[in-house]
Amino acid sequence: MRSLQKTRLVAPLILALAAGVALGVPGYADAQATKPRPSAQQASAQPKLFDPNDTIILLLDHQTGLFQTVKDITLQELRTNTAVLAKLATVAKIPVITTASEPNGPNGPLMPEIHQLAPAATFIGRKGEISAWDNTDFVKTVRASGKKTLIMAGVWTSVCVAFPAIQAKAEGYTVYAVIDASGDMSQMASRAALDRMTQAGIIPVTTNVVVTEVQRTWARPDALRYAELYSDFAPHYRAAIESYQKAQEAARGAAAGATAAGGAIEVEGLFFIVDPVTGNTILAE
Repeated sequence: MRSLQKTRLVAPLILALAAGVALGVPGYADAQATKPRPSAQQASAQPKLFDPNDTIILLLDHQTGLFQTVKDITLQELRTNTAVLAKLATVAKIPVITTASEPNGPNGPLMPEIHQLAPAATFIGRKGEISAWDNTDFVKTVRASGKKTLIMAGVWTSVCVAFPAIQAKAEGYTVYAVIDASGDMSQMASRAALDRMTQAGIIPVTTNVVVTEVQRTWARPDALRYAELYSDFAPHYRAAIESYQKAQEAARGAAAGATAAGGAIEVEGLFFIVDPVTGNTILAE
């Protein structure tokens, strides 16, 4: 017991002495005072939300032939999420570049929804390059946009997204990879690609994150257009919207009837009196 008590008394003493010695060491305090602080460049490299005004969307090789090889996501989800990105680009006026790998061969043409929903998108044909970043015209078009934030999605994730993403990141771009608007041959391939891109500094996101990060607020005149996008990639959210709209219609109908009669409305056991003059509802006590 005495040994334990001594230990409890001595341990704090040792820590205090160590701190005193450290503070007494010549130059120690100066070294702490002059400890380097993060530079402006390092501070700017801290995680933050992307700026929609500095963003371009790159949709890579969403081709009908390649779709048949995708096993890590359902084809319906892949097409829907890709279409949502195309719609988002039109709503938010974000430029889009598309490209295809050997579209006249078994890889097949691009899914038509992309250019239907984003008619201002620019298509860049390639000359056999597997990575879009190895195509001079593609890179020139990206650079000409002046945007430094690239949002990429494509098929396959491990090749058509990962290769140009890593190359663009090496050139100083901030790169986001939209995983659920991309597809690969297997879950293993997709996970390996995600690990590789993350290690290279690419930021993995999903379609809903891209939409909300562009939107930022519901207090905007085009809010309903964003609600439509949510309805596309989240069918349950569409059901919630429809349910809410129906409830609003019912409430307006009940309020109109009660106002005309000068009566009251019951909502979940509470009674509201409707002023026949102003139409305002007042909780009945």
